[in-house]
Amino acid sequence: MLRQTRAIERAASLFFLACGTAIVGIALVITAYLVIAGIPAIARVGLANFLFSATWTPSADRFGILPFILTSVWGTAGALVLAIPVGVLTALYLSKIAPKPVASIMRSCVELLAGIPSVIYGLVGMILIVPTLQHLFNLSSGACLLAAILVLSVMVLPYIISVSLTALNAVPTQYEHASLALGASPVETYVKVSLRAASSGVFASIIQGTGRALGEAMTIIMVAGNVAHMPGLFEPVRFMTTAITSEMSYAAYGSLHRNALLSIGLVLFLFIVLMTTLFHALTGKEAH
Repeated sequence: MLRQTRAIERAASLFFLACGTAIVGIALVITAYLVIAGIPAIARVGLANFLFSATWTPSADRFGILPFILTSVWGTAGALVLAIPVGVLTALYLSKIAPKPVASIMRSCVELLAGIPSVIYGLVGMILIVPTLQHLFNLSSGACLLAAILVLSVMVLPYIISVSLTALNAVPTQYEHASLALGASPVETYVKVSLRAASSGVFASIIQGTGRALGEAMTIIMVAGNVAHMPGLFEPVRFMTTAITSEMSYAAYGSLHRNALLSIGLVLFLFIVLMTTLFHALTGKEAH
């Protein structure tokens, strides 16, 4: 019986090891493919021209992605500025303050928001947000960076709320009881003790929301105008993801145009790696 149990445990360990190795292998394959496919175009165009030129004209073999980079950065940053305070404070309310029936209903709504397909967000943005912005600011078209920011901020909310809520629920109650016993008010305790203790989980929620905002394409095409302009709040713009999505279908296989689009994917991938590294550095400091 003991020998059989050990055999089962050994088989389970090997299975878990295989799963972990497969994940690492998939990440390495994706990394290798993006590097191999993206480097040739960057080498032909020139790294400085590719990253810092504002001209994207495939017909003339001019591939400068500075407008796409700045638009993605400003669009994601704007969405996070709106979503982080709302998401974190909502999670804090659901975890520590809300009555159980209210918290249950609100959690269901958060889960519903997370499950809505991105194309639905795009449709709502096209029908409600784009015409509203056009009317309010007297624009020729309401499809602009601001519309993309507003839609993205709603899209990342459920991720920030869900992960932050899990982190806040995991905070030991002894921390809060000790703070209350020392004379702190409940609100002070929740903000200065509970939120600080859950800071690594909150950072994780922000990183997850950032990845969702950076990687979104379908919704952005529908509400941002999809024009290769330098970013302006009321200007139609194109993100890195939408540049790839909108042009990959007609870029000839093996052409410089197609390779340049793959190079955009490499830059986007490096953005995610940089953010993940920064996240680990920040959470490491918090742990110490």
